[in-house]
Amino acid sequence: MAADLQEHSQAQGDPESTGTIQLVSFRLADETFGVEITKVREINLMCEITHVPQSPPYVKGLINLRSNVIPVVDLRTLFGLSETELDSDSRIMVMQVGSRTIGIIVDAVDEVLRVAQKDVAPPPPTVASLGQDYLTGLVRLKDQLLILLDVDQLLGGEEMCVGADHP
Repeated sequence: MAADLQEHSQAQGDPESTGTIQLVSFRLADETFGVEITKVREINLMCEITHVPQSPPYVKGLINLRSNVIPVVDLRTLFGLSETELDSDSRIMVMQVGSRTIGIIVDAVDEVLRVAQKDVAPPPPTVASLGQDYLTGLVRLKDQLLILLDVDQLLGGEEMCVGADHP
C-alpha cells in the first residue's frame, strides 16, 4: 500500500498549483480524521509491539520495520478516547514527523481524498482552543465531518520520543 500512496501522490501533481490537497482519511471511534498524504510513509497491518517501560501511556512501544526501530503512538489514548480491542481493520500508519518516523495506531484507514483548499473550513473558535496546535481544519464529507490534523504539531514534541525523557 505504501507504493500505492507514493504513486497516487505523484500522479496528482503539485497540490499548490491545483488548489487541492490530498489527505489520507482514517477512523478513531466514530470520528473521521485526515492527514496530508505527504506525511504518510506507509500503512501497515498490526504487528507485534514491544512495550517500553516508563513510557507515557499513549506510547504503546516500538516496532521493527525493515530493521528500523519506530515508536508507536496510540491516538485513542493520546486523544483521551476509550481503548478498544485491536481488530482486522486496525492499522499502524507510519508517519514522517520532522526528521523522525513515528507509527500511529488507528481503528481503520478509509481512503485517499483529494480536497479543494476552499473546502477546508477553519475549526470553530471554541473547538480550535482545545486543539489549536494540531487541529488545522474541517472538511465536510457526504455524511460527516473530517477533522484535519497537523501531525508535525500533534506528534512533533520531544515527549513523543520513546525514552527521551524516560530513562
